[in-house]
Amino acid sequence: MAFRSIARNVTHQASVRRARTQRTTRLTGFVVTWDVNSRDRAQSGRVRRFVYGDKTHVDGKLYTYPGFVHREGVRYLGQSVLFVTKGHLEALCGFLRSNGLVPVVTEAWLGRILRL
Repeated sequence: MAFRSIARNVTHQASVRRARTQRTTRLTGFVVTWDVNSRDRAQSGRVRRFVYGDKTHVDGKLYTYPGFVHREGVRYLGQSVLFVTKGHLEALCGFLRSNGLVPVVTEAWLGRILRL
C-alpha cells in the first residue's frame, strides 16, 4: 500500500467544480454538519476519503474510489457540510459517529441548481 499526503486529493476550487456537476433537481432531506479535529490526521484522512473519495496509483494503474458526495441524493454544501436525503442520513451519521464525531442534523430542502 502506498502512503501519500492527504493534501494531494484537494485541488484549487474543487468544491465549486463539485457543486456545478451535481444534479439540479429539488430535494427534501437534511443538512448534516460535523467538526473534525485537524490535529488528528488519521481521523481527518478517514473522513476525507469517505466523504470525497480517493484516487490511488499502484504499479502505473489508477484506482478511483468515489466518495459519499458522489451518491445520488447527496449535495456538497461546504467544508464539513452535506445535504442528504432521508435514505442516506443514517449511513452518513453512522460513519461519523463510528469515527468519534458528533453530527448536527437539520431538516431542510434545496431548490434546483440554477445555471446563471
